[in-house]
Amino acid sequence: MPQLQNLTLTDRQGTPVAHTFTPRDIVNGVGTVIESSGIPIGNNRVSVSLTRTQSGKYKAKITSAFPIVQTQTINGVSTPVVVRTHYASLEFTFDESSNQAERDNFVGMMRDSLSVTNPLTNDVLVKLQGVY
Repeated sequence: MPQLQNLTLTDRQGTPVAHTFTPRDIVNGVGTVIESSGIPIGNNRVSVSLTRTQSGKYKAKITSAFPIVQTQTINGVSTPVVVRTHYASLEFTFDESSNQAERDNFVGMMRDSLSVTNPLTNDVLVKLQGVY
């Protein structure tokens, strides 16, 4: 069982930047890590959980919320405001008879599906282009 710990994720900037998320809390079996922006409403969050369905299947889920914050000035008072938020949810369902090698291969293929070298998925997700 993994301990809630730092999570480092690298972005796709021209010179990639490693973003470090630090443990925030565990609530009802959901572990959350944050990348602090210095303004709590602007913290990027990643949550990880594992549950078991009534039919015995395992559901592993990773969710994230990355708010975009701007400073709003009204009557000379400046306050941070969330102007939009990017969300992602990735859920895997595994049969209880699956083995570790099967799960490892499946997770690896899903990771690879997000590669910039796969235009089908990359262009839909990044360029917001529809499939034809």
